[in-house]
Amino acid sequence: MNAGGQTDPGRMASTASTATSAAPADAAVLSAQALAIGHGRRTVAQGLDFTLAAGEVLCLLGANGCGKTTLLRTLLGLTPPLSGQALVCGRPVNAWPRNALARRVGYVPQAHTGLFPFTVEEVVLMGRAAHIGRFSAPGPRDRQLARACLDALGIAHLAGSIYTAISGGERQLALIARALAQEPALLVMDEPTASLDFGNQIRVLGHIQRLRAQGMAVLLTTHQPEHALRVADRIALLGQGRLLALGAPHATATPAALAALYGVEESAVAASLAAALPAFGPCAACGCPVGAPDRMNPKPPAQVPVQTVNSR
Repeated sequence: MNAGGQTDPGRMASTASTATSAAPADAAVLSAQALAIGHGRRTVAQGLDFTLAAGEVLCLLGANGCGKTTLLRTLLGLTPPLSGQALVCGRPVNAWPRNALARRVGYVPQAHTGLFPFTVEEVVLMGRAAHIGRFSAPGPRDRQLARACLDALGIAHLAGSIYTAISGGERQLALIARALAQEPALLVMDEPTASLDFGNQIRVLGHIQRLRAQGMAVLLTTHQPEHALRVADRIALLGQGRLLALGAPHATATPAALAALYGVEESAVAASLAAALPAFGPCAACGCPVGAPDRMNPKPPAQVPVQTVNSR
């Protein structure tokens, strides 16, 4: 409970030690083991191996069509793997009863319009479904938690609004609130800031950092590398049908690596990052070169080595 007597949606996961790149599978909230993903007979990516621990943010970067959403859906058990397996808390994702999985994993999809005129508060309360009996109604704690989630994302004033009538950015914030209302140990977010204005992007990124501090594991995708560099403990680069690299943010998402990933000039990437993040430009205070972490930054990147995956 916070000082105002409301449930703090940031306190939704038990604390855990900080992850390392070699975290054992039995300590991982989420892991992929020799995972191949795709649709039907078409393989999108293969040989995917990584873990995600409690209190860690892993950000996935890659060009359109590289398989980011397909990977998330496979990890969530919504799309079957072509080979290999995805595990949640050490157990194959498809071995979890759906209600039990929903109590551990929250999912924020890329876009959602809705078909029925539910209020925003009712949509957020749907996140409590896994905690409520099949024929039971939400109780006082469920409603209190839903309101706290709305308030944490700055949209408490929309509680009584019709979900289908609000803006796309507001719907995205409501979906994040719904996922938080599940009280998950793992939050999976597919481009959570894509339709948000500048202010709400900052709010969501700040909230991700607070969730990490409370011990929640967060896996997200984005097309904005500067967002990944601000919040991630590790960054994974997905392209050419495999994980190209996985490691500490500033050592992985370099201008050269991002230029190769997105097929653009390295100088253009460096200029864009320098404009968004001073750490990627020459720093008058400490002399950091382009592509190096800013030593004046109070939160240095995690000391995780870059893992480069060779083609097979």
